[in-house]
Amino acid sequence: MRSVVYEANGPSSVLNLIERAKPEPAAGEVRVRVLVSGVNPTDWKSRLGAVAGTRLAKAQVPNQDGAGIVDALGDGVTTLAVGQRVWLWDAAFQWADGTAQEFTVLPARHVVALPDAASFDVGASLGIPALTAHRALTSREGGPARLTPGSLADTTILIAGGAGAVSHAAIQLAVWAGATVITTVSGEAKATLARAAGAQHVINYREEDVAARIREITPEGVPLVVEVNATANLSLDVDVLAPGGTIAIYTSESAEFLPVPVRPSMVKNIRYQFILTYTTSIEQKDAAVAAVSDALAAGALEVGEPSGLPLIRFGLGDVGAAHDAVQNDAVGKVLIDVE
Repeated sequence: MRSVVYEANGPSSVLNLIERAKPEPAAGEVRVRVLVSGVNPTDWKSRLGAVAGTRLAKAQVPNQDGAGIVDALGDGVTTLAVGQRVWLWDAAFQWADGTAQEFTVLPARHVVALPDAASFDVGASLGIPALTAHRALTSREGGPARLTPGSLADTTILIAGGAGAVSHAAIQLAVWAGATVITTVSGEAKATLARAAGAQHVINYREEDVAARIREITPEGVPLVVEVNATANLSLDVDVLAPGGTIAIYTSESAEFLPVPVRPSMVKNIRYQFILTYTTSIEQKDAAVAAVSDALAAGALEVGEPSGLPLIRFGLGDVGAAHDAVQNDAVGKVLIDVE
């Protein structure tokens, strides 16, 4: 089978397309024929590593997310069937076999049924973005631990950067759960995408007074902010947050350290919730997978430009270019057609 691997950390040039034997599933594992592999920022960051040139103990196949068809079952796996359509999550976290290859073997828990009505493109776009978004949307004190239709009714949420992959999933999940979504964008093209995803209020932060617009929409403030760039936006977030609200931070553009406005945060009793989907609890991850599956079955999670997330496609021989596209802030979801 064809696999993309890297044996040392470094730029995209460390990636190589090789031929190797098809892996066999052990007890509790599932072998999946990967049709589409999704690329996320975490994939190029893991490949780059902390120190370029660091040799790995074992060749690593990149990419956490993907979708395909169950090809073989290990002993004891009864929740899936050969030939079943599935989506994959955390395929390369603490495993050497990610989704940038024709077949991958994973624990059955990481392999989830994909409804017939959902495309493999949708399946490969879930994983990191949707599970991160779910954790952010359920991080508020007193809020739901698992999203369901109506669980965010009468709730107005601010989602920063409405044209990104995580924010796209957050908008769709929040709207599915009944929330009113405010999102920020840098221009009209991204505003069009955010509206297509379902955001009811879209604010161009380069042309408008964001805080004033949010107060017009919800004078009492928002109880939850889903934040992509806390370094730049924290002062705004604190300003527009309702007392007792939560700022859920899943990444930051640059700074290693985040200056927090202490007194304003104390006055409002603000909660800061940092999120790394890999290390959420088993209960949180199971709730996210279940909710995403429900939303998927309801048709609430769509990708493609008409749904607000353009698709950018590469072949298996161009995984390096795909990683570079994500690293260079491509607008849309980068996918790799494995077959």
